[in-house]
Amino acid sequence: METILHAKNINKFFHDPVDFQVLKDISFDVIKGEFLTIIGKSGCGKSTLLYILSTMDTEYSGNLTIHNELVTGYKQDKLAAIRNNKIGFVFQFHYLLSEFSCLKNVMIPALKLGKFSTEEIEAKAYEKLDILGLKDQALKPASKLSGGQQQRVAIARALINDPLIIICDEPTGNLDTKNTEIIFDIFKELTQYQGQTIIAVTHDNDFAKASDRTIEMQDGKIINWDLKETI
Repeated sequence: METILHAKNINKFFHDPVDFQVLKDISFDVIKGEFLTIIGKSGCGKSTLLYILSTMDTEYSGNLTIHNELVTGYKQDKLAAIRNNKIGFVFQFHYLLSEFSCLKNVMIPALKLGKFSTEEIEAKAYEKLDILGLKDQALKPASKLSGGQQQRVAIARALINDPLIIICDEPTGNLDTKNTEIIFDIFKELTQYQGQTIIAVTHDNDFAKASDRTIEMQDGKIINWDLKETI
């Protein structure tokens, strides 16, 4: 099994208005092709941890290694390049550009990366939309889609650069039960059949229970590694 992400002794402090330790010696590995969920009550530190894992928060102590590369201490331009190449993001809100078509929204990260021609990126975007069951909606403005469809477009956008890891912050938080199930099934298919690695913070215990592994946090610490029998 290949370790795709390694966190070692991650500590994080907030200093305003008073000193407060939000993460306490967090250490764990993520395996390639794993669907990992992180749960815990509001304020436990799970979203703070997620932003450190995504390289967007660099104010921490400890070490973060992504694909055998120690990224702790890197400057912002190098971290931005790692995010563009190796990490896809899915948030609770889709953050699509409403005036753009679904196709163009999916293409944006690849156009920024600049590795492929516009024609090649368009073909890849159609491929990702097809995986998400939205190829027939490709030319529609994003604003004309349902909430569930918009979130699926956001997932296609996260996949466009073929990242090593997809990091999700409450990806089903704004969705009803039916669309939550659709998103979950997509994530399972991506990990099981395409070897995609997914790390998702969630408040949805049913969503977490059905993932490959669950980490539970409390007061800035990991208190359980896998709650599938007890959630």
